[in-house]
Amino acid sequence: MSLGYFSYPMPVNEPVLNYSPGSAERKRLQDVLKELKSATPDIPMFIGSKEVHTNKKQEIHPPHEIDHVLGRFAVGEEKHIVQAIDAALAAREQWSNMPWETRANIFLRAADLIATKYRPYMNGTTMLGQSKNAYQAEIDSACELIDFLRFNVHFLSEIYKQQPISSSGMHNRMEYRALEGFVLAITPFNFTAIGGNLPTSAAMCGNVVVWKCANTQVYSAQMFMRILKEAGLPDGVINLIYVDGPTLGNVCFNHRDFAGVHFTGSTGVFNHMWETIGKNMSNYRTYPRIVGETGGKDFVLAHRSADPDVVATALLRGAFEFQGQKCSAASRAYIPSNIAEEVKKKLIAGVKSFKMGSVEDFGNFINAVIDERSFDKIKTYIDNVRKDDKAEILVGGKCDKKKGFFIQPTVIEVKNPRYVTMCEEIFGPVLSIYVYPANGFEKALELVDSTSPYALTGSIISQDRASIDLATDRLRNAAGNFYINDKPTGAVVGQQPFGGARASGTNDKAGSILNLYRWLSPRTIKETFNPPTDYRYPFLSPENGAL
Repeated sequence: MSLGYFSYPMPVNEPVLNYSPGSAERKRLQDVLKELKSATPDIPMFIGSKEVHTNKKQEIHPPHEIDHVLGRFAVGEEKHIVQAIDAALAAREQWSNMPWETRANIFLRAADLIATKYRPYMNGTTMLGQSKNAYQAEIDSACELIDFLRFNVHFLSEIYKQQPISSSGMHNRMEYRALEGFVLAITPFNFTAIGGNLPTSAAMCGNVVVWKCANTQVYSAQMFMRILKEAGLPDGVINLIYVDGPTLGNVCFNHRDFAGVHFTGSTGVFNHMWETIGKNMSNYRTYPRIVGETGGKDFVLAHRSADPDVVATALLRGAFEFQGQKCSAASRAYIPSNIAEEVKKKLIAGVKSFKMGSVEDFGNFINAVIDERSFDKIKTYIDNVRKDDKAEILVGGKCDKKKGFFIQPTVIEVKNPRYVTMCEEIFGPVLSIYVYPANGFEKALELVDSTSPYALTGSIISQDRASIDLATDRLRNAAGNFYINDKPTGAVVGQQPFGGARASGTNDKAGSILNLYRWLSPRTIKETFNPPTDYRYPFLSPENGAL
C-alpha cells in the first residue's frame, strides 16, 4: 500500500572518472583487474532462487589474451529456458503488485552500488571480458548503466503521474499495468549498459523477464545480476540464462505467455524473430511488444567549409573507439575534394599513432575485437580490398590472432561510393571514405540517404549554417541520432535518446520516457458518483408535456 506521493526528480548524469596516472580510481581498478584475473570462477545461470550449474561449461577468454581463462560459465539447454519462464511467471503477481516506490528503490540502490563499491568490478569485468579500455568501460558499464537505472526511475514516475481529466460527477484515473506474461530480453556483447538496461527497463514497469545475454558478455552480465540481487531484486523477476538462440526462440516464441521482446543485435536475427512471432500470433494471450535496435552503417558527411582537424578527430574517435564495435560507429565518410588530402593525411597519422594491445596497459587506445568469428569476418573484408582495384587501403589492415584478436584500424578509400564496404555493416575497426567534388554537396546528400538500408546514426561537419540546415532536413530519415559537428557516437542517457529506424530497428529510444511506454499496458478506470437510475435521456421527453 502506498501512503504518499513519492518524488523521483530528474537525476544528473553520472560523472565520468578519468583514471589519470596517480588517481585513486586508477589504482583501485588496476588492483581489481589483478584480482579478477587471479580467479577462475564457475559462473551459474540465475533462475528463480537458484544459481544453476550444468555439466557443460564454456571457457571465457579475454579477446586480447586468448590463452588466459577468466572463468567458465554453465551452458544451458531447453529445460533451463522452461525453468526460467516458470520462475518468471511465478514471481509475476507479487512483483507487478509491489508498490512502485519499493520497486524504484531496488533499482536506485543498484545504481548506487555500481557507482560506489562495484564500480571497478563492473568496469573490470567489461574490460577483461569484452576488451574495452578503461575509459570505454567507464562510460559504458559504470556511467551509462547507472544513468539508465536512475533516469528510468524518473521517467516511469512521470508516466505514473499522467492522469486523464474528470468531468463533474465522476472521477477518471489511469493505471499502468505490467504486460500479461513474460518479457524476453536479448542483449549484445558490445555494451554492458545495454545488457543491463534491456531487462531492467521492462522489470521496472512491473514485468518479469527472461534474460539471454551474448555468450561474449557473460562475464560482466553475471556481475550485474549479482548486484541486482544484492540491491533486493526478488527471485524470479529477472532470470539470466546462457543458451543458444534457436532453442531460445523455439521455446519462448511458442509460449502462450510470451508478452514481448526487448532486443539489441543483428537486423537478420530481428527480422527472423518478427516473422516467427507473426506466424505464432494465434498462440499468444496478447499481442507481444516487439522492440529492437539492430544494425547500422553510420555516416559522417563533411561540407567543403569543414575544418579538417574536426573531421579527422570525429573519424578517428567515431570509427575506432572500442575497435569500431559500437552500433553507432562511423563506418562510411564522405569528404569534399578541397579538404580530402589534408583529412587523409591526418587520418593516416592518427592511425599510426594508436597504441594497440591489452586493456591492462592504460596507454592502449585500441584493443581486440570480440572473438575469432568477428576477426575472420573483418579480415575477409580487408583481404578483399587488397585484391580489388576499386578500393585502396590508406593505412592499417594488419590482422593478427596469435595472442588475441587484433585488427589494426583500417582506412579504405573507395572509387565507387556504393562499394561493398560503404554499404555493408562490418562491425569492426574499418572506415571507408569516398571523396566527392567539393561543389557536389547535394549529390553527396543523396548518396548518404540512399546507399545503406540502415538509419541509426550520422553526422554533418560544416562551418556553413545553410549546409547544416539542408543536411538536417534532407537526412531527416537517414539517422535516428543526428550529430552536428561531432562524431556519430557517444549518446548519453537523458541527453540523446538512442535508436534508429529503417533496418536499424523500431526507434523506441533507449534512455528516454518513450521506451518505457512499450512495457506498460494502461487501464482506464471511470467511477461515477451519482449513477443514473433511468435509461431515458431528456431528448426523449414529449413536446409540451403531451403524451
